[in-house]
Amino acid sequence: MTAAGAGSADILFERRGTAGVVILNRPQALNAVSHDMVRALAQQLEAWEGDGAVTRVIVTAVGGRAFSAGGDLRALYDLGRARRYDEALGFFRDEYILNARIKHYRKPYVSLIDGIVMGGGVGISVHGSHRVAGDRFIFAMPEVSIGFFPDIGATWFLPRMPGELGTYCALTGERLKAADGVAAGIATHRVASARFPELTEALCGATAVDALLGAFAEPAGLAEPKAGPGEAQPAGERQITAQRGAIDRLFAADRAEDILGRLDAEASQNGTAFAAATAALMRTKSPTSLKLTLAQMRYGRALDFDACMRTEFRIVSRVVRGHDLYEGIRAVIVDKDQAPRWQPPTLEAVAAADVERYFAPLAGELELA
Repeated sequence: MTAAGAGSADILFERRGTAGVVILNRPQALNAVSHDMVRALAQQLEAWEGDGAVTRVIVTAVGGRAFSAGGDLRALYDLGRARRYDEALGFFRDEYILNARIKHYRKPYVSLIDGIVMGGGVGISVHGSHRVAGDRFIFAMPEVSIGFFPDIGATWFLPRMPGELGTYCALTGERLKAADGVAAGIATHRVASARFPELTEALCGATAVDALLGAFAEPAGLAEPKAGPGEAQPAGERQITAQRGAIDRLFAADRAEDILGRLDAEASQNGTAFAAATAALMRTKSPTSLKLTLAQMRYGRALDFDACMRTEFRIVSRVVRGHDLYEGIRAVIVDKDQAPRWQPPTLEAVAAADVERYFAPLAGELELA
């Protein structure tokens, strides 16, 4: 076994049979992905890709509560407050290059996701060939809540979710449970959490990955789990995809103001609780992030994967020098007052030209192998 981390074994690598196994081992931080972890994983994937004895990669996590709840926001906040922008961008550059490596990896890359998967954790899982959702699977891209935007390849995968589901997830940060995750294409298979150890052991053998996952996966449409004695009934796992008709209709506009207008009209005219709650949720987000993210979703429809990653690096190169990202992290992570003061404070104050500048070419573009 080998390990890498900032003075600790935050990410572990093992050879088990035919598999290279990655273990996210930072449970005290919900397995948040640090720069050291990104660099270590990139180096190990390169080694395994050229190793004929390794026929597949398996990515797992320690802790149970989270597969990976995102990136290391506190470290990013500290860099930004110190105006060490180039250092912050070094992290994003390496992270995006890693995302592209995973997307183009020449061997099966199997992520076993049993717990929260957000942000940077999505980046090291969703681009792999196989994504397995356990019972505790919870996916979200909540970046607009901290004055950021959905990155790590979200410009590619969110617009390719069914209908306007990706736009909805991007603008609200709402969570998908396992059944919704499979329906949305975020997960490719659903396997009961209790079977993950057995599945992991089987994946380290010689049987083809597709055949194994086909044997372990629960059939689509399987009834949702029922509460045990004395337990509260779990919320339905298809809460989001059950709203697909409304989402596709209400989120089809190309202006954030128009989407909010449709939600408000639906709530007032038809008394739709979903529309009212969604509009209220969007109004808590950074206005700049909402407009930027919607433009990103529309651009992403027409771009190939590598162009999406280059676009995200253009955006982040401007965002890290702005206000809202650090204000959002302050409100959620640092002071925890949940009261961010966005600049500008309204959608109307964010001009189209302000949004377009995030997409302009850079002198030093992201270079992908």
